[in-house]
Amino acid sequence: MSLKLNSSGGGSVTLQEPSTASNLTVTLPTTTGTAVIQNASNNLLMNSGYGSDAVAYGCRAWVNFNGTGTPAIRASANVTSLTDNGTGDYTVNLTTAMPDANYAVVTGGKQDDTYNDRFFSTKVVNTSSFRMYFAAYSIGLYDPTYAHAAIFR
Repeated sequence: MSLKLNSSGGGSVTLQEPSTASNLTVTLPTTTGTAVIQNASNNLLMNSGYGSDAVAYGCRAWVNFNGTGTPAIRASANVTSLTDNGTGDYTVNLTTAMPDANYAVVTGGKQDDTYNDRFFSTKVVNTSSFRMYFAAYSIGLYDPTYAHAAIFR
């Protein structure tokens, strides 16, 4: 089946589920656009070379920042700002809140190559922010030169 829309049109197109148990494939031109493929439970499905379709859990937000001096965000998505709460303690504020506070935060950071006993910790504060802590057993809390976090939900 082929479906064509004129370039001045808008709106959305709904395709009915095939009558067989085959996959539904939508191929878009390389121009700007958005495609969302979901199952009956409204889950995004994807097969990225693993052999079968499965629910895709996307990264909802991420940030890369310099925590020394005046902390500065290098790059981010869905992060509105960063709050410096003191040495090695930061609050990351989200642009769009999570649906609940049951999300996972993955963090990392680096000050220099002097300390090999570093650890990172996070605390989910609420749906719109979380705190990050950077420490080394040998020196306590420290401000990392490179810090990053990603949220999955």
